[in-house]
Order: sequence, then structure tokens, then C-alpha cells
Amino acid sequence: MVINLAYLHDKQGVLSMNKDRIELLKKDYIQGFPAYCGFEVLQIGEGVFEARFMVRPEHKQQDGYVHAGVLATLADHTAGYSAYTIVPHNVRILTIEFKINYFKPAIGNQVICKSKVINQGKNIIVAESELYDLVDKKERLISKATVTLVAVSSKTPFNNTT
Repeated sequence: MVINLAYLHDKQGVLSMNKDRIELLKKDYIQGFPAYCGFEVLQIGEGVFEARFMVRPEHKQQDGYVHAGVLATLADHTAGYSAYTIVPHNVRILTIEFKINYFKPAIGNQVICKSKVINQGKNIIVAESELYDLVDKKERLISKATVTLVAVSSKTPFNNTT
């Protein structure tokens, strides 16, 4: 079942987040592969989510730069959680399209991702992620992704028989 997001907001059009919701999102964000990669939550707000990871040797590819797959994972995962900040707790967020541009190789000791929701429709949310590496204590924009997501009820069964 797809959730119609147009009916989930209060009179001012805002779905408010409380402390419990923020703590849940922080904990939920760092599971599975993102936990293995060392992702950490930096900031959470309405429609925004920021995270980072400290660069480790296993994040790097053969030329010594952070692997594009790790960067793409951070961009996608963080964009999804920016969407989670604007939906109720009984909604899943799933990526349905993903586009990323790499501007520079990541050479810093950490990578920061700043994601924000840029459009919210009835069922579809579009978010943008900007990735920065930290070099000499300065942020350098290294990549930008656009992520299209769908909000579905957590009660929607998914199986691979169809």
C-alpha cells in the first residue's frame, strides 16, 4: 500500500518530529552496511539529514581515493533518511531512482553528506545529497546526487513471487 503524503501533515503543512523520533532515526540510520562503513549521524531536522564517515583504508579504491560505491551509498542512504523526517513512523522509504555526479575524487580524512528533501508529492519524495570531503579543515564539494523515493506503508508485504 502506498501512503498518500498529502494527508499526513498538520494544519500548517508540517509533520513535527519529537525527541523520540529523532533518537529512533539516529539509531535506525546506523545498521547493516552503513554501520559497517562507519557512517555517523551529524544532524537531523525537518526534511534534512546530515551524516559522515571517517575515511578508512578499506573505503579506498586502487588509486587511493574513496570508492565511488561508498560515496553513492552515503548519498542514497542519507537522502532516504531526510525523507524519513517528513513521514510518520509506520512508513517505509524506498529508493526508486538514483543519479549521482562525481566532481572530484575524495581525498580527505572524512566525507560529509548533507541531504534535503527538495520535493514532496502524494507518494513520491525527491531528495538531494551533497557530499563534501574535509581537506585542511575545509569542506570541498565532491559529489551531488538526486534521489527519488517512494513512501509505502510498513504493512505492505514484499515478496519475490511476483
